[in-house]
Amino acid sequence: MNFHNEINKDIKFLAKSEIRLKILSELYVQPNNVRGLVKKTNITYSSVSSNIAKLEQNDHIKKISKKYHLNPISEIYFKTLMDFKNSVDLIRDYDGFWDKHDLNQLSMDSLKNITDLKDSELIETTPLDIYKTHNTVKKQLIKSKSLKAIFPYLHPEYPQLIENILNNEGYVELIIPKGIYQAIISQIDLKTRKNASRTKNLNIYPVDNDLKIYLTISDRSMSLGLFKNDDSFDQNRILISETEKSQEWAENLFRNIKCEVIK
Repeated sequence: MNFHNEINKDIKFLAKSEIRLKILSELYVQPNNVRGLVKKTNITYSSVSSNIAKLEQNDHIKKISKKYHLNPISEIYFKTLMDFKNSVDLIRDYDGFWDKHDLNQLSMDSLKNITDLKDSELIETTPLDIYKTHNTVKKQLIKSKSLKAIFPYLHPEYPQLIENILNNEGYVELIIPKGIYQAIISQIDLKTRKNASRTKNLNIYPVDNDLKIYLTISDRSMSLGLFKNDDSFDQNRILISETEKSQEWAENLFRNIKCEVIK
């Protein structure tokens, strides 16, 4: 049996049993004995004991000083399984956001690390609040002293929001279609714009490429919007998050798209 088949066999062995995954989850945090695992997992002693024996027999754990420890390769298997599970959960929980939407501008790194968005909140418009998505982002930007954004379209309030950040000596970096560049620039106070350009607090990259994604990164939050498969922007839903992981995820996506569209 080759190495690839061995890995598949090991992962299937671990994934097919919820009890084994619970045991691995506890041992991933810290070594423990059978009685300690019974207490932590609320699984019967006999079930924990029999699965411990199987895990030990298949070289996934070893006993050291009366406690069981995960072997290094099994730690990798377990983390891979949990990352995959969390990715599936994230996609399933926000099915309306991902399904029938264009994901082509998400980099491979972004897709691989999609679980960094697991604590995001899905904001959706309602018949009584059709501006809910925009107002949510607006609330974030009003409080922010910095902004990195990919704007595929121009909202009438964007220039003023950008100007407010610059007037507070904040930093703004934008990737936008060339078609809206002049409309944004012309609505920002000339003195404010010149001062910000001189201090390099304002950087705008007008691009020819089609931008099929909406992204904002402010001081403590990020928001993500997608295009539908029919090429129209979905203004009815966005993902927002204030976690450090999601901020890093958004920063990486911004850098990747910047490298891709700016020649």
